[in-house]
Amino acid sequence: MTHPARTESDHSHVFLAPGHTEAERRTWAVVALCTAMMVAEIIGGALFGSIALVADGLHMSTHAGALLLAAWAYRYARNHAQDRRFSFGTGKLGDLAGYTSAIVLAMIALLIAVEAARRFLAPVPIHFREAIPIAGLGLVVNVVSAWLLGAGTPGHDHGHGHGHSHGHGDAPRPLALPGGRLWLEIFETGVPPVFRIRADGALPAAASVTVETLRPGGATRTFVFADRGGYLESRDPIPEPHEFTAVLRLATAAEVHTVRSHFAEHAQTAGHAAAHRDNNMRAAVVHVMADAAVSVLVILGLVSARAFGWMWMDPLVGLVGAAVIASWAYGLMRDTGAVLLDMTPDRELENRIRATLEAEGDQVSDLHLWRLGPGHLGAIVAIATSAAHEVDEYHRRLAGFPTLSHVTIELRRAH
Repeated sequence: MTHPARTESDHSHVFLAPGHTEAERRTWAVVALCTAMMVAEIIGGALFGSIALVADGLHMSTHAGALLLAAWAYRYARNHAQDRRFSFGTGKLGDLAGYTSAIVLAMIALLIAVEAARRFLAPVPIHFREAIPIAGLGLVVNVVSAWLLGAGTPGHDHGHGHGHSHGHGDAPRPLALPGGRLWLEIFETGVPPVFRIRADGALPAAASVTVETLRPGGATRTFVFADRGGYLESRDPIPEPHEFTAVLRLATAAEVHTVRSHFAEHAQTAGHAAAHRDNNMRAAVVHVMADAAVSVLVILGLVSARAFGWMWMDPLVGLVGAAVIASWAYGLMRDTGAVLLDMTPDRELENRIRATLEAEGDQVSDLHLWRLGPGHLGAIVAIATSAAHEVDEYHRRLAGFPTLSHVTIELRRAH
């Protein structure tokens, strides 16, 4: 099967997380560890006649299988990232693997709950001498696995690794002046936060521009600018927080022009985090943390049963463990399902995109925003305008949103 050749105008459809290759390597390392542990337990149990050891080895096989799915998803997504049969790349493959892992986790939770309930009704003898060390060994393996994956807690978000203007995601502000438009932004990639000013045409002289910040408490501060070649930059950094009204003054030979722009401090929202989250890694982490949690609960239950004769503790901690795993499985299934169904990942970002595009009186008549992969969003926008702007103008307005990796814009001329 052949595919049409790419032209120089084609843009990339590789929507993988910046740390995709490293995440793949770490996941394969955990698969190797779990597989080695599984083989050792099954062989050891067979040689020494320990059915408990064999059972834990078989349990470890399900754990290894789930992680193998995550590792395979990383490799397949990387190998087929340039395959043009995938219209929007392979960035969602991790979400598909995560959704599948969530279903497996839910089934494991159900099986644990059923077995725990059965043991409440019909208690079985427990071989403490074998069961406690095996649970302890399982906990050690899961702690090492979590370390290899770089895990924190379920739902932990790994770094996005992208630079952008104003790390909080604000787009540059277009400011209309008689000589054309200026673009005012807060820039903080690799430097202390500073103002930067760009222009549609010729830059004004640095000495003719000042920006005064007016903060909610009444404090004011004036910034002067230096010409950096292609843009103006404030000589002094901007102190936190970045919530103020910026008053830009441009002195010309005839008069002083003043415009205002509001900057709102943008905290990381749940939608912003979801747009960057690697759900494939999250699924692997949840499997490891779920197994670790069960190991801790099992140890507590076994120690209590052995020390105090509380045989009911073993099935009780089984039910608690099942509830914890089911909760994590539900959260993973909900979030990955939302990605697979192309739900809007960040309502606040959607509102800022709409406000940016409508800043000069245009109207966004249709806007679709969805996730293409970790840290990559796609957008389809229909804009009704009576101005003579072309599509490139609106792409330029959206340049301050670094997570927008694939944007399609339709212009509808208003009459």
